[in-house]
Amino acid sequence: MISELEPRFKEILLKAEDMSPLTGNEALTLMRVGLHTKACYALMEAANRMSRSQFGGKGENHFHIGLNVEPCPMDCLFCSLTRKADIFREKIEFSMEQVIAWAKQAETHGADALNLMTTGAYPFERLLEVGRMLRKITAVPLVANTRDISHREGEALLDAGFVGAYHAVRLGEGKDTPLKREKRIHTIQVLNDVGLLWMNCVEPAGPEHSAEEIVDLMFLARDNGAVYSGIMRRINFPGSPMERFGMITELEMARLVAISRLVMGDVPKAHCTHEPHSASLIAGANLFFPEVGASPRDGEADTEKGRGTGIEICQKMQREMEWDPRSRSNCFEMAPSAAVL
Repeated sequence: MISELEPRFKEILLKAEDMSPLTGNEALTLMRVGLHTKACYALMEAANRMSRSQFGGKGENHFHIGLNVEPCPMDCLFCSLTRKADIFREKIEFSMEQVIAWAKQAETHGADALNLMTTGAYPFERLLEVGRMLRKITAVPLVANTRDISHREGEALLDAGFVGAYHAVRLGEGKDTPLKREKRIHTIQVLNDVGLLWMNCVEPAGPEHSAEEIVDLMFLARDNGAVYSGIMRRINFPGSPMERFGMITELEMARLVAISRLVMGDVPKAHCTHEPHSASLIAGANLFFPEVGASPRDGEADTEKGRGTGIEICQKMQREMEWDPRSRSNCFEMAPSAAVL
């Protein structure tokens, strides 16, 4: 465990606050900071100061809409939407009318983006149709959250009105998922090649993940120019095969959010935490994801009726921690308009 009194700890904090890139060894040193220590709170305070200065006090809310529920054949062990979880046995696709209603709700409350999530087997053309429809009725930027894609598919997302895509190399990729790390990284390159903004998070973090695994993905985000990164913890749904590992606490999330923030330096336009909670808002996070529709962390088909946190609650939490959710988004300032008026 490293102490706040050690010169190297102070040097790392000063280096990060100066927006100088940290090394992998320096990040691993920060991972040795224990909870409930002065060093931990000094780490969070440094990350908090960096974000409030760099992001201008803006609280971001990217409104998640899970378009469909079905027994997904990808069978990622941490996901409630898989066949193996046996929670959802039938296909459910939320109607276009419902999706439009959610989009208008998000716009009315000042959401900064619409994050459209699909399962691995959802028809790609259908996602494009939803994007084209939403582009006609809302000016809120559209972000896709879907399977690995090709350059041609990336260009199709742009043509349909999407300005960005959420994509992550997951902790345990290739072990807890059937997907290859190399394929996930290739999709990140596709997004950067075609001009889609790449959104990312280090996820789904659990107690079983080593400091080296976590830091590796923090640097993947920084080195590939993620518009935002941050920390999402694994939520154990009832019957989850990951249940034996337990879950990290929100305080541990805040510690990891702070380390991730220092690693990202001057690269990001925002820094996220999920699920929404207050602790990380004083540890470098300013971005929440209000949720409706399907969620890989929920046993309810519509997470609005389950674990999902509504946008008004997210904004209230941000205001309580003195982030302004109503000011202009930093993430999309260089993006083309998503609306066709």
